[in-house]
Amino acid sequence: MKAHPEQTCNSSNSRLLASRDLAEMQWVIGRSPAINRVAQHVQRAAEVQCPVLISGETGTGKEIWARVLHRSGPRANQPFVPVNCAALTSTLAESQLFGHEKGAFTGAMGSSLGVFRAGEGGLVFLDEIGEMPLELQPKLLRVLQQREVTPVGSSHPVSVDVQILAATNRDLEAEVTAGRFREDLFYRLNMVELRVPALRQRVEDIPELIEFFSSRFAVKYKRPVWRPSPQELRDFCEFDWPGNIRQLSHVIEQSFVLDSAPYLPNTESVNRLPVSLPFFNLARLRDQAVRQALDVTQGHKGQAAKLLGVHPNTLTRLLAQQNLPEVAEEASGTGDSPVGPAAEQPQSSGPAISANQALAASPDL
Repeated sequence: MKAHPEQTCNSSNSRLLASRDLAEMQWVIGRSPAINRVAQHVQRAAEVQCPVLISGETGTGKEIWARVLHRSGPRANQPFVPVNCAALTSTLAESQLFGHEKGAFTGAMGSSLGVFRAGEGGLVFLDEIGEMPLELQPKLLRVLQQREVTPVGSSHPVSVDVQILAATNRDLEAEVTAGRFREDLFYRLNMVELRVPALRQRVEDIPELIEFFSSRFAVKYKRPVWRPSPQELRDFCEFDWPGNIRQLSHVIEQSFVLDSAPYLPNTESVNRLPVSLPFFNLARLRDQAVRQALDVTQGHKGQAAKLLGVHPNTLTRLLAQQNLPEVAEEASGTGDSPVGPAAEQPQSSGPAISANQALAASPDL
């Protein structure tokens, strides 16, 4: 009897769960159909050891999926060599990737294996492949086609045995059309494409991710586990998460660092603030921006400084300059305590304005 597709996906995910370590869990957690599909493709790609292209937005965990694939296949006990293509220097990129012989260029006091020979028998992960210089792409294509590299300064190719994974947050098909990426290289890399979903496309996994991160950071910072209320959980699930899982992790960890409840950046309460200016005096605009940020964050000066886009020490100075002696005294503390009740803050006669708008207009910042 043929297995149901969903059962097959869950089975693949279960095999991956059995092979991953704790550091990888944060990205692989979930039972959404999108994640199960990725897990199934990872399992198959690990078995056949073909080139894999991992695509997805920043923060979705593309390198983690590459590591899961490595741990799930027959190359698990061989090297995993990650390379950030965006960090390759134009003058040394060929040597960094393919190696060089002694004396191949000025300063080459010895030979170098390069990335591909260093990963012999294992897996080479080319992150940000869309950033690779166009002149290097034919040489990478040769590695994929002929499974050999030619070190700088040598005329003899050297055979290599590596599985190549590449990742990108760009639309490589659009890059091919624009002439910035070779079409033949794209098709060689794209033997199997893993499309890692954005967090907003797997909302059903957010509660489980929150539980994982909260438990993990509670241990790290020796604090109680944060358990969101139904409304807080609803807000987290409805948030767009442009930074994906990395942003979710950051928001929760930041709350443990500040010893406060997590809060969403650019929340609706902030977005609803009127953008019209009640007056044009820059000093008054700056003061009202500070008061408004403190009000939005309920007097938490660490969060208020982040909202204003300034260093906490700058906020301390701004509070000291205003006619708010109680607030200024609190602000000179550690940076993680509330500034004081809203009743202690002078009320503005004008309508509310955007904090970032006012600060952007202030020359003092």
